[in-house]
Amino acid sequence: MYSEVFTLHSKLLKALSNPKRLEILHLLRNSELTVSSIQKMLYLPQGNLSQHLMVLREAHVVATRRKGREIYYKIAHTNFIKASDLIRELLIKQHKDNPQMKELTRNMTDLVPLTQDPVCKMRISPKTASFVTKLNGNPFYFCASGCYKKFKENKEKYLKTAQI
Repeated sequence: MYSEVFTLHSKLLKALSNPKRLEILHLLRNSELTVSSIQKMLYLPQGNLSQHLMVLREAHVVATRRKGREIYYKIAHTNFIKASDLIRELLIKQHKDNPQMKELTRNMTDLVPLTQDPVCKMRISPKTASFVTKLNGNPFYFCASGCYKKFKENKEKYLKTAQI
């Protein structure tokens, strides 16, 4: 019985051992999202996203509900977010001498009120943003890689609508 817990733990970590699946977990930290919303935010093909969601669902990391034709995903238990945050903090401390991590550490501790992803308009906090960039001294926070990529491709469009 005792060794079975290690096997279950290993299977869970395998399910979480993909950057896109961790990004999905991060997106769902404060909200329930539809598959189409997640797809837009991550800029992933439908097939790839479905595979990632299936792995997370089989590992009981996410839960689903159906409303009409839409399937909504949410985190199955808040401890997944707590565990993910603890690991991120540990990684930042372990790599504190890396110049990129110093910038990340500063951004992680600069807690300011909730902000909005300029692309998808999702409410996020600077502490939990997946990506951050500065333009003209103003920080822009992003919920996921897809929104960050869209912003980089068409900065002018989003700068016009951004609340600075």
